[in-house]
Amino acid sequence: MAAGLIGLFWILWTLFYNGLSSFNADFFLASTPAPGSPGGGMANAIVGSLMMVGFATLVSTPIGILAGIYLAEFGARSKFAAVTRFVTDIMLSAPSIVIGLFVYAIAVATVKHFSGWAGSLALSLIAIPVVVRTTENMLKLVPGSLREAAFALGAPRWKVSLAVTLRAVRGGVITGVLLAVARIIGETAPLLFTALNNQFFSTDMSQPMANLPVVIYNFAMSPYEDWQQLAWGAAALIALIVLGINISARVLFRSKVQA
Repeated sequence: MAAGLIGLFWILWTLFYNGLSSFNADFFLASTPAPGSPGGGMANAIVGSLMMVGFATLVSTPIGILAGIYLAEFGARSKFAAVTRFVTDIMLSAPSIVIGLFVYAIAVATVKHFSGWAGSLALSLIAIPVVVRTTENMLKLVPGSLREAAFALGAPRWKVSLAVTLRAVRGGVITGVLLAVARIIGETAPLLFTALNNQFFSTDMSQPMANLPVVIYNFAMSPYEDWQQLAWGAAALIALIVLGINISARVLFRSKVQA
């Protein structure tokens, strides 16, 4: 445990030491600079990442929660549910670059151009199995007596699932959604094959769109020191967001359990 904590704090210290100095008004308000140009920031990449992750969350959350409810409440002995669990486990362990190549083949190569929508689709496919398994596992923790009490009052099974059992574990389900967001916000490989990048500020999801992971990859490998410094700042920003999401999820889950 000590060795793991030392490695973690070493990584965070290096990241924040090199990255926090990049935080200024231009970093959040200016777009990425051209090669050799001084100044610039990450405004276009920040907005692009927020849009793609936001749409991916809107897609993956209802699908994942409903699938988790089906597996936990209706699919105890169903062969279809068993196949769904198996496919979900495969998607959980599948490398993100494979998902990126899959979306590239069906959503980029067919239309002959990259887009933010394709990036959101790739991120959704990564987030959905996380939400599914979290929802199913949380619903399995609900005691059977709670369901029996609701059935005794004459409530139909679908209403028991949505209004009783899901409400009882809503804190854990929300935690799963937040952890899925934390998982996809730093994914680089799927976006390289789908959204690619855009030097300019754009909110058009049908066109290539800048995003933090790909910009970090490109800038960190460049020979320009100002680009490398921006890459450190973007990496520190993603780390802060992921840490914030994980801490919020744990605090939320703990408060729901205590309640």
